[in-house]
Amino acid sequence: MAAISVRDLDEDVAARLKVRAALHGRSMEAEVRFIFTGAVLDTEDEGPNFAQALRTRFAAVDGVELLVPVRKDMPRAATLLHLQ
Repeated sequence: MAAISVRDLDEDVAARLKVRAALHGRSMEAEVRFIFTGAVLDTEDEGPNFAQALRTRFAAVDGVELLVPVRKDMPRAATLLHLQ
């Protein structure tokens, strides 16, 4: 098993960690292990991102056909106005 030392931990954070550990009936070390494990496992199983969720949600709609208008004018340089 790996060992980690945390230096310069804010006293308030340490105190809150101690209270949290006591509320859960664990030692501070066990509470830190629980927090670390949960943080790592949660990020590995985040599920689909927003775009993937939208694709999945609207997959049955079959998309939308958009009519793109035909360009009649040729591209031209922009005209800039000189303000005085």
